[in-house]
Amino acid sequence: MSFEAPTRIQAQAIPVAISGQHMLVKAATGTGKTLAYLAPIVHLLQMREPRVDRTHGTFALVLVPTRELCLQVYGIAQQLVHRFHWIVPGYIMGGENRAKEKARLRKGISILIATPGRLLDHLQHTASFVYSNLQWIVFDEADSILELGFGKAVEDILEHLGSRNGAPGQIKSKGEHIRRQNLLLSATLNEKVNRLAKISLRNPVMIGLDDQNKPSGKSNNVGNNHTSLLSDDEEDEMMGKQNDLVEHAVDDFKLPAQLVQRYVKVSCGSRLVVLLTILKSLFERQVSQKVVVFFSTCDSVDFHHTVLSQLKWSSDPHLDIDKKQNFLSCKVFRLHGNMEQDDRKKSFLGFGSEKSAILVSTDIAARGLDFPKVKYIIQYDSPGEASEYVHRVGRTARIGEKGEALLFLQPIELDYLKDLELHGVSLTEYPFQRVLDSFPVNGQKPHKRKLISLDMHPWIMSLQRSLEAFVAAEDATKKLARDAFCSWVRAYTAHRGELKKIFMVKKLHLGHVARSFGLKEQPSLVGRSHQMQLKKRKKEQKRERPAKRRKLPSKK
Repeated sequence: MSFEAPTRIQAQAIPVAISGQHMLVKAATGTGKTLAYLAPIVHLLQMREPRVDRTHGTFALVLVPTRELCLQVYGIAQQLVHRFHWIVPGYIMGGENRAKEKARLRKGISILIATPGRLLDHLQHTASFVYSNLQWIVFDEADSILELGFGKAVEDILEHLGSRNGAPGQIKSKGEHIRRQNLLLSATLNEKVNRLAKISLRNPVMIGLDDQNKPSGKSNNVGNNHTSLLSDDEEDEMMGKQNDLVEHAVDDFKLPAQLVQRYVKVSCGSRLVVLLTILKSLFERQVSQKVVVFFSTCDSVDFHHTVLSQLKWSSDPHLDIDKKQNFLSCKVFRLHGNMEQDDRKKSFLGFGSEKSAILVSTDIAARGLDFPKVKYIIQYDSPGEASEYVHRVGRTARIGEKGEALLFLQPIELDYLKDLELHGVSLTEYPFQRVLDSFPVNGQKPHKRKLISLDMHPWIMSLQRSLEAFVAAEDATKKLARDAFCSWVRAYTAHRGELKKIFMVKKLHLGHVARSFGLKEQPSLVGRSHQMQLKKRKKEQKRERPAKRRKLPSKK
């Protein structure tokens, strides 16, 4: 599997996992957390005498936030058990055929990877699901599981399995205890993860939490880098210390040192042409590479996938469309939660197997997925919470590889950089002017250029005209653009807390926003026109109500 030596997190976590102790791991994305729990589980299962059998049911349960991560962990488990054919990995997840899953559970799955909702469904309704030998419960990407709203499902699962509050396990028919081991792994820590740790872990060993409280950047050795176990009498004190550690860790985010992080300041109306220019520059500089571009909504992913994969281009504007070439020559995949399960699986597996490709996605691809050789992450729409920024950029610079991340910001959004700095994330400005000067104007690349504004640059204006013509040419494309525009504005208003002061719809010029979707006119039912229609509706409702009759004084 190309591992010559364990990563630091693996070296710390694997001995603890083998020892049978509960464990809480906080580690940056791309540090090999999956193997840190799967390798010990497979190691211990293959040693069992007599051998484990399918009829014994499930021994290890791995909970993950998304279907794609479910497939990814299953793929790694398959590689690990290759020499141990009697250990059977399997998965269950939303979108799959429930009857087929039920048949697989009836036969028996030794290591089961699952999304919370579908697992709870089978626990409640599949009588043939055998989990009486369950020894391990793993929460992979625990912060993402909770952010996606699975908190109640996870609590119900723990209750159902008798593992709430770190219970040692359930009693088998022979009267013997199974020693249950719960493992919780997360890239970030917050109050929700803290609560899950309290209800699922019993006197856990904590890995990766001490580093942030040390004044120096140097790390301790393995023996000193995790909290040692305490006796049962001292457990309450231990839990108090654990809570303090977690709460201190809430705002601290670890990112790989080899990750280059930049931002590009772009006016609202030019955002899409700047994205196209940067992508073209990347693939002209290095043909074989992979890029992930994040968007805020499913509609936006669909629209931009169409643009990136179908936009034709030529420096000669009078050339027939048939003679023009694709603006981007690489394959473009899309991924979001509203896609059919088969399409999601094809995109996930297809992008993973390509050497040169672009993936446009919502935050569904930010949840622990490990795409091989992803060099570049572009956050076209701001992620909002700083923790989401960490998840997104974690798709690159994994296991020691180099990687780059680029964040798009409008001039009115630059205060977001200060918010990231509060969490220890610092970005430098991307030299977009240098990239822009490398592109021809009227078919030529002059050595000297006059300093002109970005929006008035001939390349930008020419590409914007091509974009608008492409969107206007087909009704279906125009509808995609309108839907994407409307959903983008709705998503922009959904920022929470302090971020509302940075991402304010009132500061936006909605006409310029429409321009960034290749629309010459702003679609109706958004912004001011939407508010006016609501006011009209309220007035009409008032008119339709029957007027109250005034009581006249009775005549004597």
